[in-house]
Amino acid sequence: MNNLNKFLTGLVLFLSIVFIDRVLIAQQDNAVTKLFDVEFAEISELSGIAKSRQYEDAYWVHNDSGDAPRLFALNGEGKVLIPPFLNGQYHGEETERGKESWPGLIVELAANIDWEDIAVADGNIYIADMGNNGNARRDLGIYVLTEPNPRAIFRARPLQFIPVAYPDQDSYPPEQWHFDSESLFVLDGVIYVLTKHRGEGIFQLATGTNLYRLRDWQTDRINVLEKVDSHDDVFFATAADLSPNEEWLAVTGYTELWLFPAPDEEGKWLSGEARRVGLSMLTTGVAEAITWVDDSTLLIGNERGGVFQVNVEDIPLYGGQSNWEEGMEQFRRMFPAYR
Repeated sequence: MNNLNKFLTGLVLFLSIVFIDRVLIAQQDNAVTKLFDVEFAEISELSGIAKSRQYEDAYWVHNDSGDAPRLFALNGEGKVLIPPFLNGQYHGEETERGKESWPGLIVELAANIDWEDIAVADGNIYIADMGNNGNARRDLGIYVLTEPNPRAIFRARPLQFIPVAYPDQDSYPPEQWHFDSESLFVLDGVIYVLTKHRGEGIFQLATGTNLYRLRDWQTDRINVLEKVDSHDDVFFATAADLSPNEEWLAVTGYTELWLFPAPDEEGKWLSGEARRVGLSMLTTGVAEAITWVDDSTLLIGNERGGVFQVNVEDIPLYGGQSNWEEGMEQFRRMFPAYR
């Protein structure tokens, strides 16, 4: 290939990338609004968010893997909540002389191996320690604790740690890396998780997600999840949440946001007429968290603490045209190590 042909090929590729990004950004900007950045230094890699259902103007968030086992509560403006009786000892966003940075609510007798999502239901908080990038973990599980009052409590102890395993994984790692979960929701005492897929290694992208549930469990043994549904077109699911009226399941990834209606058949949450909007990583970044503000409004959080609002009415019906190829291409441009 001569130099002119190389130049023209490169120019076409560049223009196609720019065009795709502009289309995605235009589509996203009609649906997504930036609200604020969480500016509290201790929240260094936001990985999950869930709105409290019993304490006013409170959202629970946590960091990704390797952090201390702790939660932070934020108000609707993204400001960290500190119990008033501790204001003389700790500071929030603004550094104050003689005060330490608020360490958050410590979850005693727990470990953050790879916390990836959080849910609030039935007066409890559920924390999914199910991040499994290498698809080789055999200590996956979910912490359950009674939801504490974020303005009155600074330490809590889990009610349970629920060990779990996938029914269709028989090697660690497996041939196909389909056993990493970053998405959790709870309905009527049943726990649901969705998977994020890779091909045959950590840097190989793949599309699709599987939905598993856990009805009953024991804490002294590994509980085998039940596979109940799947969707081939969802790409790299990173968070999920159920609407307060239980009519919609929201699932987000880095490059798309999905809505699935409540199913006619129990557990088949991924089989209804879905809605979908593309997300541009140039705008929303690495989206890792999602929660409902109310039955018509969602919040998406990225790992750097950016928080965005989405209105349900602005998310169009999914026409069945697979969009994961453009999501993969977008992801590869942001993270060249992936293929």
